[in-house]
Amino acid sequence: MWIEKLKINNFRNYKDQEINFNKNINVFFGENAQGKTNIVEAIFLSSIGKSFRASKDTELIKFGEMSAQLEINYEKSDRDGNIKIDIGNKKNIFINKIKIKKLSDLLGNVHTVIFTPDDINILKGGPQNRRKFLDIMISQLRPNYMYTYNLYKKALEERNNYLKKIKREKASEEFLEIWDEQLIKYGKIIAEYRKEFIDKIKNKIKNIHNNITGNKEDIKIEYITDCLNEKNYKDFLKERQKLDIIKGYTTRGIHRDDFQIYLNDILVNVYGSQGQHRTAMLSLKISELQVIYDEIGENPILLLDDFMSELDEKRRNNFMENIKDTQVIITCTDNLLLENIEAKKFKVIDGQVFEN
Repeated sequence: MWIEKLKINNFRNYKDQEINFNKNINVFFGENAQGKTNIVEAIFLSSIGKSFRASKDTELIKFGEMSAQLEINYEKSDRDGNIKIDIGNKKNIFINKIKIKKLSDLLGNVHTVIFTPDDINILKGGPQNRRKFLDIMISQLRPNYMYTYNLYKKALEERNNYLKKIKREKASEEFLEIWDEQLIKYGKIIAEYRKEFIDKIKNKIKNIHNNITGNKEDIKIEYITDCLNEKNYKDFLKERQKLDIIKGYTTRGIHRDDFQIYLNDILVNVYGSQGQHRTAMLSLKISELQVIYDEIGENPILLLDDFMSELDEKRRNNFMENIKDTQVIITCTDNLLLENIEAKKFKVIDGQVFEN
């Protein structure tokens, strides 16, 4: 799988730009705040339908403009494709010139794995960061996942609203069972998806981490959920019902799930050093890449936003060994030197891209 061409118009700080990629390494370099990350963001948006850093689509529109457009041409082993996204008062997505009705129709057309300097917070930060990592990976491979998760979130919102109504208006607690049944139904499906993919990562990450660390560290990953067993799920919702009414929101469920990574049986997000966090994150992301390869039979597109500078030479070389036969989009401040690797290079200056 690879992206042949990207066109962007009024996107972030770009007025009108067309970029032709090669199938292997593509390096975008330049000073900070010139627009390198915007290239990565446009590709990610074409894959997921959402930005990895903007909370609102309107933030993607160039200042002073009313709308933005981006378009990619891509090739896979079995077909070629075109994705176009128009962003204005609302977002419209077209696949091969046909407008899609729901976001899940976009998922699975272009697969990406993204690395950013902020990714270290997946392990160091709160559980919401780790859930987001899982959601992005799984939704690319199981389009029904995000559809089911949205149904769960809708039921969760309704339950939380009714919890507030019980607290304020003394409404009957019996009607909570309606929302409990919905949470259990959709939550169990989501938990099963997450467990499936944590198990797939578990089968990959041990060997990857051993290679990176020279067998100095043993890595383990553990999925934490209450939602795989319907009876247990129902019991803890009932047990926490009084607490949920007091707080006005649902305190347990798949929206509180987590996974933990251990290095030599020590919890990395609590006791790990900066270097251990970075290495564990590297192992996790390479595992993600390999899981996607196993699922679709070809490598996803790898997006490295200012990530290579975070690695020392040894980790960088090891990393490059693990991503052969993969299209890679790299952003960096300096013209990155890669030993024995041919790369197409672009210089980015104030929202313009020049082939170097």
